[in-house]
Amino acid sequence: MQPKNNSVKRRKYDASFKADVLKMITNGQSVTYVAQALGISEALIYKWKQRNTREEKNHVSSQTSDVLFENKRLLQRISQLETEREILKKALSIISRQT
Repeated sequence: MQPKNNSVKRRKYDASFKADVLKMITNGQSVTYVAQALGISEALIYKWKQRNTREEKNHVSSQTSDVLFENKRLLQRISQLETEREILKKALSIISRQT
């Protein structure tokens, strides 16, 4: 007796298709309507939506850390330039007194 091969073939959807589906939902169409119109399950759409939300949060988080790093670098540069300016002021006042 041979085992039956009851595996369901999984369809793979590319990123642009997923983005289009999420855009349809964002534009006000219901998940149920989009799922029926495209022949996919509602659960799959909700899964894509959840994954997209997580990715957006991670992207925002990485942008925030990049901005904080850049801010720190710029504050250090400002401090360095202020120190250089003070040194130049002192040098100018010393040279001005000598003449």
